[in-house]
This record gives sequence, structure tokens and C-alpha cells, in this order.
Amino acid sequence: MNSSKEAIIAAIKKNKPDLLPLPEHPEFPYEDNLIEQFQASIKLNGGTARTGEGKAAVQAYLKDNYTPDNQVLSMVDGITGNFDIGKVQDPHELEHIEVAILEGDWGVVENAAIWLPEEKIVHRALPFIAQHLIVLLKVDRLLGNMHEVYQKINVAEPGYGVFVAGPSKTADIEQSLVIGAHGPRSMVVFLMA
Repeated sequence: MNSSKEAIIAAIKKNKPDLLPLPEHPEFPYEDNLIEQFQASIKLNGGTARTGEGKAAVQAYLKDNYTPDNQVLSMVDGITGNFDIGKVQDPHELEHIEVAILEGDWGVVENAAIWLPEEKIVHRALPFIAQHLIVLLKVDRLLGNMHEVYQKINVAEPGYGVFVAGPSKTADIEQSLVIGAHGPRSMVVFLMA
């Protein structure tokens, strides 16, 4: 005599649909003005994107906007900071970082998200604990949408990575927007040739 469980499993097996192939990835064409679209997207997110400048412009930006006593952590070769991440063992030691300078792997035009793999941030807390973010991104690494970026990255390879799309934001039911409530207060992206 069959139990109810066996009867249910038999009915499920009998009515199992045929396996179908997965659909192909749809294409979402974008116009050629990726830089302008990225700038518009990051502006909507509360950040800014600058173009046509090199690493010397980043150093000048630091000099113009921060004092020598601000802790600046640079993860980008050719841009100097005054904080050595190599000495950090506990992420809590990053709590006084004023500016973190990072290099992104891929940028997404539709939402201004930038992919930061773990090897380029070292400590997972860094992009969220710094008061201000400066991210360098090569123009030829801009893609139209998240579908295109996910085809380029292997999310399992580095073990960790994160998309960052501007400074921290939060809003309440009264529609009062606060920038930098629980993360960076600003984000400037330097789009590099």
C-alpha cells in the first residue's frame, strides 16, 4: 500500500514537464555616447564623473580639496596617499580614512555602478567606511548595462567583489534624502583614457 507521500511524488514525476533550453541573452543596444550617459547616471546617484584628466589631475584634486592631515588611502599606482593599507589587519583600523582612491574594473552606464574586485580594495569595508571615494575607471571599460558586465566578470574568481554606484544615500517616508548617512559622503569618478 502506497503512502500519501509516495502517491504525491509519483504524480509529480508523471506530470514533469520537458526540459527546455535556457533563453539566449537579450541584447540591449546603447548609443555611442557612453561617457555622457555615465556622467548623467552618476549625477542622479549623487556623485560626479570627470573626463580628460590623468593621474596628475587626481593629485591636484586631492591637494585642492583635502588637507595634509586628512588620511588618504590610495590603492592606485602613481597616486600617493598618506595611509599604508599594508599595516592594516583589522578593518576597524580604517575608520579614520577620509579619502579612499580605488581603481574600478568595469563601469555600467545605465546605473553608474562600478565593479570593484577584492584584490583592488584589499579590505571589504574600505569602499563603505571611507568618508569620500575617488574611483579611477578606464573609458574603454564602460559598458551599457549590468548584463554586459556580468558577461565580462567571473563573480566566483576573486571570492568577493562589489558594485559601487555613488555615495551612500537613505531616505525616509517623508522623502527626506540624506547623503552619506551610512557610507561615503561623496564619490568622484575620474574616467581615464
